[in-house]
Amino acid sequence: MTYPTPAASLPRTPGRHADIAAVIAGSHKRSADYGLRPGALPDYSRLGAADLSSLVERNRTLHSHALPAMETLYQQIANTHHMVLLTDADGVIVHSLGDADFLEKANRVALTPGVAWSERSKGTNAIGTAIAEQAPTTVHADQHFLAANHFLTCSAAPIVDHRGDVVGVLDVSGDRRGYHQHTMALVRMSALMIENRIFSASFDDAITLHFHARPEFVGTLMEGIASFALDGRCLAANRAALFQLGLSHAALRQHSVDSLFGLPVAVLADHERAADPALLDLCMHNGVRVRGRAELRQPRRVQVAAGITGSIPASAPVRQAPPASRLRALHSGDSAMEQVVDKVAKVLGRGIPILVMGETGSGKEWLARAIHADSSRAHQPLVAVNCAAIPEALIESELFGYEEGAFTGARRKGATGKIVQAHGGTLFLDEIGDMPLPLQARLLRVLQERSVTPLGSSRAIAVDVELVCATNHNLRQRIAAGLFREDLYYRLNGLVVKLPPLRQRDDLEAVAHAILAAETGDGRQRLSDEVLRLFKRHTWPGNLRQLASLLRTAAIMAGGEIEIARRHLPDDFLDDLDPIDTLDAKPAARLEDLELAAIVRTLDAHGGNVSATARALGISRNTLYRKLPHLK
Repeated sequence: MTYPTPAASLPRTPGRHADIAAVIAGSHKRSADYGLRPGALPDYSRLGAADLSSLVERNRTLHSHALPAMETLYQQIANTHHMVLLTDADGVIVHSLGDADFLEKANRVALTPGVAWSERSKGTNAIGTAIAEQAPTTVHADQHFLAANHFLTCSAAPIVDHRGDVVGVLDVSGDRRGYHQHTMALVRMSALMIENRIFSASFDDAITLHFHARPEFVGTLMEGIASFALDGRCLAANRAALFQLGLSHAALRQHSVDSLFGLPVAVLADHERAADPALLDLCMHNGVRVRGRAELRQPRRVQVAAGITGSIPASAPVRQAPPASRLRALHSGDSAMEQVVDKVAKVLGRGIPILVMGETGSGKEWLARAIHADSSRAHQPLVAVNCAAIPEALIESELFGYEEGAFTGARRKGATGKIVQAHGGTLFLDEIGDMPLPLQARLLRVLQERSVTPLGSSRAIAVDVELVCATNHNLRQRIAAGLFREDLYYRLNGLVVKLPPLRQRDDLEAVAHAILAAETGDGRQRLSDEVLRLFKRHTWPGNLRQLASLLRTAAIMAGGEIEIARRHLPDDFLDDLDPIDTLDAKPAARLEDLELAAIVRTLDAHGGNVSATARALGISRNTLYRKLPHLK
């Protein structure tokens, strides 16, 4: 017997129609083999309260790390007649978030915690079929095997652990009339976020390498993550790392950091201890070059305000102070930078918060890392948080942490917040001017009371951190506009320093050669006189970040040549030097380039958050997707 899939019901995904039809047909056959009938009443039985509590308890790691991602995902789809669901590996719903106007319909088909949505129970559906296929799956309208579910459209993605085992499923289900082609992309990104959070919490006493062939992807959801024991043995890697390495989970366990990246584990440890802002240049066993950064994870103990000592794993690097002054290394002849370095050096170790002002890319994070490296806390963690890159729904749990069961009642270790991770060390809050107002009030309270109360907890954890903040906003203007708290501003600005933009610095040549040496690792390559003259003509809107990226590309283009010449520079950089000629020659194309560049910069500033980027640009999400087709 065959089980036809109505073509009219299929979501139109170019190049995927036949594949989807085959998946649905196969699932329909399995459903019939289970003894289900399309017109039959579904099994709506659910777990009792005690069994549901036990289910949440058994899946406490999945549950705790999924909650923030679910909240963020729900914010993306709120008021669209949809809901977000988390299930265990067998398809039993563990947690749900949904629009009130859709919950009544959802309850009719038991889209509620404690109900099983495996194929054996409900036939073809996104959750059960994603588990059966071990792949992200969309099931729309009458693609569902049971007629009772034909009003639904559902997109689900499996969540795997560091062993490659499916531990759960993330699903968005809603009214079929609200189907949107981008829903699956959001679900897959959220599932990947959960996987990376679970992976990052899986290993202590390990060196973790974050890497990607494109350096701008290091630190994003796209990065590969691999953890190694302190003797170099490979412990595990996430899916992105396995893809880049071209290895299976089983093959990975036979490797070490030396066999995968051609260097001893001591090199990774040295790079991490030096707090070097430059990424490592690595060559994988398959010959592909990648950039990466190392992170040392070690368990440590923190003091609880009530006097109880608790053990909390640190997920931030534990650093040792380098012998040379990192602050002084930032001064290479510019008078404005000399003043910044002198001021900062005088307040080190005195408990005075430092607020760093400056344009995007002007080196605020480099300064923060130098401050930490030169301080007496250099052997303790430096924890950096980009307040603009973390989605608003996630930032509270990221900063303050939360107890296991903070949202449903089951309690275990929960997730440690960034502030507690920085205990004894330095907390760097980048883009502090973009922090949501409600979070500003909580941060102010933490700074006043020197303790943190995680979400869902009644117990305060004492914290001792040196605070460094940075922003590219004029905070006084933000205060006048009602976007920043005045009392928090005065708490943060113990010392305010302003970094000069690159176009105003008179040490451009020294800075360029220092960055070039850091990028190449040997200091042999030099910039020609013509290139230096071109550099001095450029306005450098991206500041040091733009310069580092350009030099990285130029060094690769130059290959083994000692001198980097004009021919090694990217075309877009040369075009920017003479914008009038470029616009006359290709006005339409140039306008599109400028538009695309603006979108990419804004997307990067908001950590890849599509909704936040669209709001910042004043366009709809659909328009943004059309401008950047690769986001689909």
